[in-house]
Amino acid sequence: MMDFFSRKNILITGANGYIGSSLTNKLKQSDCKLFLLSRKGGKSMKNITWYKGDITEKGIWKKILQDIDLVFHFAAQTSSAIANSNPAKDAIHNFLPITEFIETCKNYGFRPDFIFSGTVTQVGLTKSIPVNEKFRDNPVTIYDIHKLAAEKYLQYYSSEFNGRTTILRLPNIYGPGQASSRADRGIVNLMIKKALLGDSLTVFGSGKYIRDYLYIDDVVSAFLTAAKKIKKINGNYYILGTGKGHSILQMVNLIKKEVEKRINKKIKIVFREFLPGTSRIELRNFIADPSSFKRDSGWKSAIMLQEGIKKTVEYFANLK
Repeated sequence: MMDFFSRKNILITGANGYIGSSLTNKLKQSDCKLFLLSRKGGKSMKNITWYKGDITEKGIWKKILQDIDLVFHFAAQTSSAIANSNPAKDAIHNFLPITEFIETCKNYGFRPDFIFSGTVTQVGLTKSIPVNEKFRDNPVTIYDIHKLAAEKYLQYYSSEFNGRTTILRLPNIYGPGQASSRADRGIVNLMIKKALLGDSLTVFGSGKYIRDYLYIDDVVSAFLTAAKKIKKINGNYYILGTGKGHSILQMVNLIKKEVEKRINKKIKIVFREFLPGTSRIELRNFIADPSSFKRDSGWKSAIMLQEGIKKTVEYFANLK
């Protein structure tokens, strides 16, 4: 697969983030030229050019889209709570950069392929599982409304401006990576880090709600596959996952078991009531039906939760 990216100019926004940095590390194995944007920046070297900047800056797309063949867009504000408390600020980070991208492409003739990172929560509260693309979108958070609006604008880019784009809606992501796990995202990695310290693990409610957990290597593979198959899947969005669900309590118990073997200490699970103001989107069951993306691209997940937790525990335990 990596030969496909040879000699391409590839832009990754949010390149210091969890998925962005993981994808960057994979693409370094190919003979491509990487152009990386993040607020922190980085050290440029052969075939790697870093831009230190924010995707919300006026004129940023004109600066970074010169001669770009392919864009992977991960730069975003990722907290649903922050989005609900300040919708205007969230729009500046999650929606307006896409309108600015399209306007820049229109004005300057840029037409890079564009792969967008969406979220499975855009569909809202479903009455049944598993969830596929036939379900009607009904977002219940500001964050998801803005992600869906950005998605619709990208489909407009595809249909009206002859740009090629696809959107991958992601479930709970976990796995190795130093850039993972901000305070209110990446629950699996957060739990693993706490357990390795010997801390108790907090479960809100009974832990009954079901989630679909996707390993980071499978996420990277999905984005690379989407880029390779962009001609066939242009304009589409896809719901990703393993197709297998585990309750939050099952996930926590898998972590507890794996970590206890490693640190030779019992890990306590503490149950607490949901915090006031908890979003309705947290009080739902979700399992993906990823068959559409598998059918159209050939991609499928390779790592199931038990194996993925074992690999992730090993990674963080050995991290210096």
